Amino acid sequence: MERFSQFRDRGTGIAPFLPLPLQPERDWPLLIRRLLFYIRLPFFVFAFVGYFLVLQWLPLGSLVKKAALWCILGIPGIWWVDLQVDGVRKGSLSKQRSRLPGPRSVIAASFTSPIDPLYLAAVFDPVFTASYPTTREVEEISLLTAMFSAFLPPELSPHRNAETTTLASLSRKYPNRPIVTFPECTTTNGRGILPLSPAITDVAPDAKIFPISLRYSPEDVVTPLPDSYTNFFWALLSRPTHCIRVRIAEAVLPGGRQPGVSARVKNSTYDTNYFDILEEVSASKGGQASTSEKLEVDLSPADKVILDAVGDSLARLGRVGRVGLGVREKKEFVREWRRTEV
Repeated sequence: MERFSQFRDRGTGIAPFLPLPLQPERDWPLLIRRLLFYIRLPFFVFAFVGYFLVLQWLPLGSLVKKAALWCILGIPGIWWVDLQVDGVRKGSLSKQRSRLPGPRSVIAASFTSPIDPLYLAAVFDPVFTASYPTTREVEEISLLTAMFSAFLPPELSPHRNAETTTLASLSRKYPNRPIVTFPECTTTNGRGILPLSPAITDVAPDAKIFPISLRYSPEDVVTPLPDSYTNFFWALLSRPTHCIRVRIAEAVLPGGRQPGVSARVKNSTYDTNYFDILEEVSASKGGQASTSEKLEVDLSPADKVILDAVGDSLARLGRVGRVGLGVREKKEFVREWRRTEV
């Protein structure tokens, strides 16, 4: 893979766009995996098509639709979800619902697989959006579009005919539902966190931003490359079980009201400049990718604090590093990769 060394982050050595090899299953012979694949495939197609062509358009309650989505997740063997929430002990989650995303909150989720939006829809019933690295606006999309975007080439900006808005406007439009955005703007292999879209800085003043990391075991259901349908469905349907590791961070507050900033302001003197504090907190993470390095939008110090807080949380939750490679580099990587396949 020396040909793709330029797509390895210089600071961390992470290559976030390389596809992961299919994991061998020592306890399950190839014949058994093929049998599982061909048995599950018609049930999966039936449930998938039945939901997106029929059920989602019927006047059914959210609980019924969530149950249908869990059936789609259950067919390929996604039985176990390892959920942890920052600051919540096991068994006490029901008493601390405020630490979970709710109405008017924004979910900033990692993006590695089409399973990500499917799981988030089954749990939170949110509104999905597509983010871009060159604008603060987002595009409202459906669950199906969010899933298939994991197989599409990355885009730097919305299409010419796309209807865009802001996360704050969507919170006012859907006051009873959370909003999901994938701030990395494209899928990765889960080994690093890309520079985030400035869209997550334009949220309602009373909104909470919840960073959520989703990781899979085995990891071969990720889709860092476009059009990787064959490998994905084989890895998904031929393995007996899959596990999702879900980590939810403490909410990030808009307007620069982050814990790191609050502590510095509390200890500051009369002569301290508040914006200097924001700059210092934003730059305090030595060796990490610069938040605005790949962005083409002017960011205020408070905006940088939000982006750094969300990026740091996603990296910590996923136990990975932040990288300086973004959507532009992935587009170049995809072109190089396709040349090797010719």
